[in-house]
Amino acid sequence: MRITISEDKKDLGVQAAKLGASKILEAIDEKGYATIVLESGASQIETLKNLALFNNIPWNKVRVLQFDEFIGIEPNSPKSNTYFLQTRFLNILGETKIKCFHPLGTTEEAVKEANEIAQDLEIDVAFSCIGENGHLGYNDPPANFETNDAYIAVDLDLRSRKQLVGEKWFSKLDEVPTRAITLSIRKLLSAKNIIVSCPDQRKARGVATCLYGQMSPLQPCTALRRKSECDLFLDKPSSMLILSDNRPKNH
Repeated sequence: MRITISEDKKDLGVQAAKLGASKILEAIDEKGYATIVLESGASQIETLKNLALFNNIPWNKVRVLQFDEFIGIEPNSPKSNTYFLQTRFLNILGETKIKCFHPLGTTEEAVKEANEIAQDLEIDVAFSCIGENGHLGYNDPPANFETNDAYIAVDLDLRSRKQLVGEKWFSKLDEVPTRAITLSIRKLLSAKNIIVSCPDQRKARGVATCLYGQMSPLQPCTALRRKSECDLFLDKPSSMLILSDNRPKNH
């Protein structure tokens, strides 16, 4: 794992997008196309905004998979992760047409369809983040480290749901779905390259856990240490604990 620490989240987004663009172009040069996975959420805003501005990428050769989605939400809801990717990435591309975008459904049955599409696909670049509770995607603790399925249905834990309220995606806890579909840990780790954009001080403990914590399903982000081709992009606030080596205490 390589770590890059930027001055602020805007520069973080520029640096993460620059590396992501280079890895996408590498894949296209090697085999004529690329498959990427895009995460949603506040941590991804700057990275996706900058990634969409790389006009030298032949986006018509790029397949886009969605990392996760809520179960039980209206498919076209502005609160959905599909809406996030549509408005904060796909729409920025403007007239440029990507090869294809595979939005996740919002029902339990959508897991089967997602696996039919993605199970045998090789992911060239996966964009992700570490949650406040140490999750990857919606793989909340205790995460399933063993499944070979590309996508799984999971329960969202309380802290994960509170994070969504704290980020203003939902106005109150009762509005936040309790189930979601997410890319599995094993499928994430199978990606050729993983780019983790993780800004803000509230992520500092999760970052420290990722780097110093005991590798365990109770600390899903520690699984990233299994991957050599993983780049962790931090800003000064999110790196504060690792800079001083204030390792997170277990409670």
